[in-house]
Amino acid sequence: MQTGENEQALRKIIDFTRFLSICVLVIHIYLCCYGSFAEWHLTWPVSHKVLAHIALLPVFTSIAYAKFTSLGLLLVSLLGSRGKKDETVKKHQVLIYAGLGMAIFFGSGWLLNSNLAETTETIVYMTGSGIGYLMILFAGSKLFRLLRIDLQTDIFNRDNETFPQEERLLDNPFSINLPASYALKGKTRKSWINIINPFRGTLVMGSPGAGKSYFVIRHIITQHIRKGFAMLLYDFKYDDLSRIAYNTLRWHQENYDIPARFYTINFEDLSRTHRCNPLDPAGMTDITDAMESSLTFMLGLNRDWIRKQSDFFVQSPINFVTALIWFLRKYQDGRYCTLPHVIELAQVDYDDLFALLQTEPEVEVLINPFVSAWRNEATDQLEGQIASAKISMARLASPALYYVMSGNDFTLDLNDPGAPKVICVGNNPLKQQVYGAVLSLYIARAIKLVNQKNKLKCNLVFDEFPTIYFNNIDSLIATARSNKVATTLAVQDYSQLKKDYGRDQAEVIMNIVGNVISGQVTGDTAKQLSERIGKINQEKRSVTVNSQDTSVSRSTQLDFAVPASKVATLSSGEFVGVVADNPDQQIGLKAFHNHITNDHDKIKAEEAGYEELPVLRELTNDMVMANYLDIKQDIARIIKSQRII
Repeated sequence: MQTGENEQALRKIIDFTRFLSICVLVIHIYLCCYGSFAEWHLTWPVSHKVLAHIALLPVFTSIAYAKFTSLGLLLVSLLGSRGKKDETVKKHQVLIYAGLGMAIFFGSGWLLNSNLAETTETIVYMTGSGIGYLMILFAGSKLFRLLRIDLQTDIFNRDNETFPQEERLLDNPFSINLPASYALKGKTRKSWINIINPFRGTLVMGSPGAGKSYFVIRHIITQHIRKGFAMLLYDFKYDDLSRIAYNTLRWHQENYDIPARFYTINFEDLSRTHRCNPLDPAGMTDITDAMESSLTFMLGLNRDWIRKQSDFFVQSPINFVTALIWFLRKYQDGRYCTLPHVIELAQVDYDDLFALLQTEPEVEVLINPFVSAWRNEATDQLEGQIASAKISMARLASPALYYVMSGNDFTLDLNDPGAPKVICVGNNPLKQQVYGAVLSLYIARAIKLVNQKNKLKCNLVFDEFPTIYFNNIDSLIATARSNKVATTLAVQDYSQLKKDYGRDQAEVIMNIVGNVISGQVTGDTAKQLSERIGKINQEKRSVTVNSQDTSVSRSTQLDFAVPASKVATLSSGEFVGVVADNPDQQIGLKAFHNHITNDHDKIKAEEAGYEELPVLRELTNDMVMANYLDIKQDIARIIKSQRII
């Protein structure tokens, strides 16, 4: 009626159609109940002659034909009706009225064959047909006044915020492929999270219980070992991930050209740990190596120093430890260059210590400020410079730590093509402040050896990354890609990264990684993720109901595909994020919001076949203590030899 046509003419047609419907019903009743009308003296000769011809029409040959014709004309008239939409009209009310009306309208015909008096039958039949007709008319008019747009069916805007996602499996020799399912306009579809270029860095985020390890990290470990990757794995809750890596490697050794070896470092069960010297003299060719090791070690012990690296009383203990490391590296060609020897050497009296360090020319520059303070008897300044280092390192004076760090079962060059390795370093959440600094040193030294050309492809996997400290992790992600070094960082939240690494470093890490997979996170992290995924074109509808008419307007506008509020309410196993691609293997749909579908039965059966990490040696407390005392005696002998000189 609002397309430029004659509205008045259309209304007349509708009215005429409804009039015909009523006429058919009235004529039908008159013909069916003619005897009663004659008895009531409501017949006329003229009408009798006219209706005698009309009664011959097929419409009036049976009750059913007449009523269906009347009902059909009524429905046609209702199709063109136009009335104000009414929000109070409910579908079930319309259906009830329509159903009862149809039942009464057609059911009243049975009364004509009843044993009632003819006039009574006529009255009841006319009343039933009329009431049924009016109820159908009422239901039809309400039906076309029904407001068909229900704005409350999707109150959380779930359907509107769905978007197409990558449904192809894009595999290559380096990829990580996670099967998933996602919703698109109310339908569930299968998809894949294809990390086809893990060398551009992968950041896995999620609050505790979001499913980072079970849904993502375990698949990164197993898939890359199956593809022949060397691996360095930081297992915060040892040995949860180490058992996965060990058994996967045990089952898939055939995927390596040269069989890979499995090594583990932990300070809890000494019978199941290998021994490794993080200050191996073979890997320390320059004093800058000692400086980097000292920086990593000391900042790992004192995390609050990360934001104050330029302070005098932060640089001084770092330089002091650098001098100790480099002296032991040069002394007898590094025979005593281990971290336990460094810790013990730091505890020597200043008279003997400075006299010993001054014998090495390369160290003399580093210790000159300390020697000046000592000679000038500025003991307060000297203690302020050195005591923080001595106190921090004294926390590591443990026989167990000394035992692990003073051996040399393997080297940290894990991606050596001639001797590939899978190395797991395990922490303990109850002792993370002590173990974290030592493990940071292991990791820093390993990365120094890994990030070189012509090496085997490898992945550096860090579970709960903020619990360790690694300086310049952004440089590793940026430069190691060409050397086929993939980096996987698992964190709980951006704020956790800021707390432990500082705002600047945290922002660089967040922005430099190419692949982001996130479970439930809140606050700034959720906002950053929402902005990173971007906006999609969403349909917006509004309904205006007034006394005259009802108007429905539809529009589209760009809005966030995954709002921050939705990121903050993700379920366990539900992830959002973006992936990076390659020039030769491009992904059009990089963003995703889906449920990763783990085969729980298969994983359970696989874990049932796991073996425990092997026992490497039988140890007694006496053996561990003997090693501890030997290290102390080594330092005593070095000091004694210097006194003799």
